Amino acid sequence: MFCDRNADRIQVFHKDGTFVKEALIEPSTLGTGSTFDIDFTPDQKYLYVPDGSNQKVWILQRDTLEVVGSFGQSGQSPGEFRNVHSVAVDSKGNVYTGEVDGKRVQKFVAKAVQTH
Repeated sequence: MFCDRNADRIQVFHKDGTFVKEALIEPSTLGTGSTFDIDFTPDQKYLYVPDGSNQKVWILQRDTLEVVGSFGQSGQSPGEFRNVHSVAVDSKGNVYTGEVDGKRVQKFVAKAVQTH
């Protein structure tokens, strides 16, 4: 997978370079674009894409590249972003974000999903 920030898209290729598919993320975003980085959940079912223009992290389903959620907004408080630029996910599913203007790293703790 490849993030093309200025084109607001994620592209998928085979190892030999053959194009597979792409998805647009907030395609009306101007300036520096909406797809800054990418990382996967430990089970590889979802991916996180930080968007430093719109100040949020997008959650996409890996197989379809469909946006299934997001978190964050512009601001300086915990859970808010000032130019979120990078993302990393650890083996427990915790999400770490790095900000350029905010000059900080935030940790978002993974919560277990309860089923009934």
